[in-house]
Amino acid sequence: MPDSTAPRLAIWSDFGGVLTPPLHHTMEKFCASMGVDQAVLGRALGTVTARYGTSDIMEPIDTPLVTEEQWLREIGDVLESEHGVTLRLTTMADAWFDGRETNHDWVSQLRKARDRGAFVGMLSNMVPAWDRHWRRMIEPSELFDDVLLSFETGHRKPSPGMFELAAQRAGVAPERCVLVDDLPHNCAGAEAAGWRAVLFTDAESAAAQLESLWDEVG
Repeated sequence: MPDSTAPRLAIWSDFGGVLTPPLHHTMEKFCASMGVDQAVLGRALGTVTARYGTSDIMEPIDTPLVTEEQWLREIGDVLESEHGVTLRLTTMADAWFDGRETNHDWVSQLRKARDRGAFVGMLSNMVPAWDRHWRRMIEPSELFDDVLLSFETGHRKPSPGMFELAAQRAGVAPERCVLVDDLPHNCAGAEAAGWRAVLFTDAESAAAQLESLWDEVG
């Protein structure tokens, strides 16, 4: 029997590219600050990523399969040996987050949804070494009912385990869970788990899609 005290909707928001500017903007800025050609860095990332049996460049460090420092060492080695480029970092967190802006329009929409009675959480594939950096941008206890991060849970989007755990933590059935994410494969994973999904492009259109979902759940 359904729990009458459960929220009508559980809205789980991604972090990067949703609560921040699009990821390609952040990558462009990072490469410019490091003086590295983005295409060259992309090829080196692809080489290192393949060593870990995946095509997702973030999976090695947000699961994590390897420490960020070791991952960066491998990337530096490939850049030097295959591309003649020198880039030696022990972390990229400072350069990745410095000057990165919070999407305040989306924060406002999440606050409205929470005030309306929705469960609001953050569901992110996050690098352990970056944990304190994103918390400088957003006060999680003020905005979210719960935060699930890949490196803490042992699951990552779009794996079924991540969505199953999130639904349990929200205390609602999968069909009342919504993922708001900027990556199509994460949205597809959510839908495969029985969730609704909103592919994020901007706060206004995402809020409009959420409004229609409120109407659907009654």
